[in-house]
Amino acid sequence: MSNPGKKLAKKVIKHAPEPVKDKVKEKVKEKVVDDFRDNVKEGIQSKVNEASEKLERTKEENADKVHSKAEDAKDKVQDVLLSVREKLGNAKEAGEEFQEKVSSSNKSQTKIKGVGSIKSVTDIKSSMNIKSSTEIKSSENIKSSKDIKSITS
Repeated sequence: MSNPGKKLAKKVIKHAPEPVKDKVKEKVKEKVVDDFRDNVKEGIQSKVNEASEKLERTKEENADKVHSKAEDAKDKVQDVLLSVREKLGNAKEAGEEFQEKVSSSNKSQTKIKGVGSIKSVTDIKSSMNIKSSTEIKSSENIKSSKDIKSITS
């Protein structure tokens, strides 16, 4: 209850006749308690409403942000998928070309060798021409898939 209300209540109690003074005092106390309860309730409700409105605004802003970020992510994923699709198509074409070359080279090897293509005794390696264990490549020297150049069309 506000300060002027308190002064008014004190004046009412002061000027009330003696036989009803206790009853007036009780009524004034009840009124003060009711007014205080109402003021507190209204204050809490207004704070709750403000918080609720603020939460709703924040929720809407976050939803907008999430949708825009999701749209950006969708575009990026589509771009990546298209580039992967393109690269797979190129790899498939390169593989088909490689397979054709391998199969065509196999066809030429199936012919019977003539007398001129047979190795002579001088072409056969001797024990002096065989690589030693120190000359054999280790796993560090083996090319990886990154080192192999792709076939370009």
